[in-house]
Amino acid sequence: MQAGGQQPASTLPRPTRTQTTGLTVGGLLFVLALLVDVPGLAPDGQRMLAIFLLAIVLWITEAIPLVATAVLVILLQVLMLSSEAVLPVGADALPASDYFATLADPVIVLFLGGFLIAQGAAKFDLDRNLAAVLLRPFAGSARATVLGLMAITALLSMFVSNTATTATMFAVVVPVLRALPAGTARTGVALSIPVAANVGGIGTPVGSPPNAIALGALAARGESISFVAWMALALPLVVLVLAGAWWLLTRRFVPTGTPLALELQASFDTRPAAMVFYAVAGATILLWLTEPFHGIASTTVGFVPVVALLATQVMSGDDLRSIQWPVLWLVAGGIALGLGIGATDMDVWLLQLLAWDRLGHLLLVGLLALTAVAFSTVISSSAAANLLIPLALGIAFGVGADAVLVAVVVAIACSLAMSLPISTPPNAIAYATGEVPTRALGTTGLAVGAAGIGLLVLAMPPLWSLLGLP
Repeated sequence: MQAGGQQPASTLPRPTRTQTTGLTVGGLLFVLALLVDVPGLAPDGQRMLAIFLLAIVLWITEAIPLVATAVLVILLQVLMLSSEAVLPVGADALPASDYFATLADPVIVLFLGGFLIAQGAAKFDLDRNLAAVLLRPFAGSARATVLGLMAITALLSMFVSNTATTATMFAVVVPVLRALPAGTARTGVALSIPVAANVGGIGTPVGSPPNAIALGALAARGESISFVAWMALALPLVVLVLAGAWWLLTRRFVPTGTPLALELQASFDTRPAAMVFYAVAGATILLWLTEPFHGIASTTVGFVPVVALLATQVMSGDDLRSIQWPVLWLVAGGIALGLGIGATDMDVWLLQLLAWDRLGHLLLVGLLALTAVAFSTVISSSAAANLLIPLALGIAFGVGADAVLVAVVVAIACSLAMSLPISTPPNAIAYATGEVPTRALGTTGLAVGAAGIGLLVLAMPPLWSLLGLP
């Protein structure tokens, strides 16, 4: 035993009761789905159902790390469903390489570029300096400062992970919190950051993992959506929800006339390596935003900064090792899950369970959005998207609903769940500051999420149709 009572690094973690239950229940469901004859499912579909049930339980209980479940899904699909499987499969079974290829899916490459840019922004302190500069016009009033914090946090979260953005913004805003008297104003300022980070991540394909999972699932079914098209779909909702959240936070927590003086210093790195990074990052974002004009896919553009930053030695192998590989592999697991569900006709079987076509498209979309929020409230939004988006797309194709609309709605709904400290990493970071009581987080997150879902289901589809968006 090490000093302080800590276990040696070589000691395996002891599973909690929930994790033990998850392993037991997941294993039993896996075996039962294989042994019990399921009407309407071919043997391959029954195996896929077993894998899916196991994934549900493991992701909900976190019996093993989320990324471990994702790669387990891929391995089981290779062993049980592919043309190289150890069990007899149909003549139309996919080759093992198709399942392994999800680990390097174009969407994964897109996120890889985004993560490397985020890593460089932290390395050269670009994110903190930008936040400091952009906050200056909002000095003097606490309510104005909350508006500035939310706008800047949301903007950064569109291109940097919302977790990294939240950590950066809290580093910038600690002096702001100390300048306020103890009370509700501190809570309001602290709450504004995770709310804006969660909502801002909706705005671009690289903003959050559920977005990437939706893109990958659509691509597996022959549908595509460009970087700019996603932004056109998501940004109106982002602006509306942010405006409503700012109004709620300031009216509830920040009294009118609360003074706040900001002393924010910015010192941009001007070394050659930093200048090269600024140029590469700026060019990448510009190429993403102008995709309709030059025609280069956003996934291909995402690989440009990887090559450019490594080739110029602005970023090194150490930087590459430091990016969020578990998140990338988690997204890959979701893509593989959708691939397997479609390849084994499990989605067709699912359509036969309920009269989905009788629900009507509006009710169907609303039900899927509410399910996504419910799942994402208690488990990782990425895990929820992994489970729900493939199923939602199977239902959408079966009843003739707009597949792009369904995928976008479910992905966005996963990001609107923010009522518990465990719902999202930004929430956990905010809660850890001690300035955000659980009750305040819960009621605010519930109100913002409910308003967001209402807009997402009732207002956005007509607006998208009016604007001719996919």
